[in-house]
Amino acid sequence: MDRPARIGVALGSGGTRGFAHVGVLQVLEEEGIAIDYIAGSSMGALIASIYATGSPLTLMEKLAIHLPLSRWVDVTVPRLGLVSGERFHRLIELLTKGKSFAETVLPLAVVATDLELGERVVFTDGPIHEAVRASIAIPGIFVPHKINGRMLIDGGVIDRVPIRAARELGADFVIAVDVGLFDRLPPVRHVVDVIVQAIDIMEREVFRYRVLDADFVVRPHLDLMSSTAFSGIDKAIAIGRAAMREAMPALREALSQRKDVWTGEQTEHA
Repeated sequence: MDRPARIGVALGSGGTRGFAHVGVLQVLEEEGIAIDYIAGSSMGALIASIYATGSPLTLMEKLAIHLPLSRWVDVTVPRLGLVSGERFHRLIELLTKGKSFAETVLPLAVVATDLELGERVVFTDGPIHEAVRASIAIPGIFVPHKINGRMLIDGGVIDRVPIRAARELGADFVIAVDVGLFDRLPPVRHVVDVIVQAIDIMEREVFRYRVLDADFVVRPHLDLMSSTAFSGIDKAIAIGRAAMREAMPALREALSQRKDVWTGEQTEHA
């Protein structure tokens, strides 16, 4: 008998707007949608990696709301970035329990960008915290991260929502979560907003054509929420939940068209 098709989730970049991913995952769990693979870029990589290492979503929500993220930002003398990222790297290692990709409870892929070659780099082995530190390195904000001699930056620059990475893991049906949808971005307050919002606009245009590769797309509407704000995280999670709940009838309909898709309890992986 043919095996059921496997469901992959691709979590996109978007700075602190990416906390909406937590709400999306919560509803998928509540609705019994089994996730077999997960991939992420930038903030999506952080949420995906914490989830893949087995942290309960209730804990992720509490951490997101109550953890003083601003204290983990270490401003440096501008050279390759405004933030050295060393403190945040330590936080990522803590949140992912120092695990490697081989130790996750479900297969994980993290996407970064090679700054010198302009290539997409997909991590599926090695220490998770190293890959995520590279994937969250927003150009001009975080100092790029070196792995195996490669200078790496934000995965969202080249692959905002890593649909292809989820398929490469083995997913047959990919749910893409795009937190970069906006009609208008929030007012610019400082140079960080200029850099980040310019990247948001660029990534949106690049993703406009790649979205067709997904089987289903969820787009929490986070207009006027800054990608760099450390406040309003609870609201972002709530918006993610609301967007996924609203999309559930359409998702179930899409799944029903794929008779080989399993939507029961999560299966174990060898």
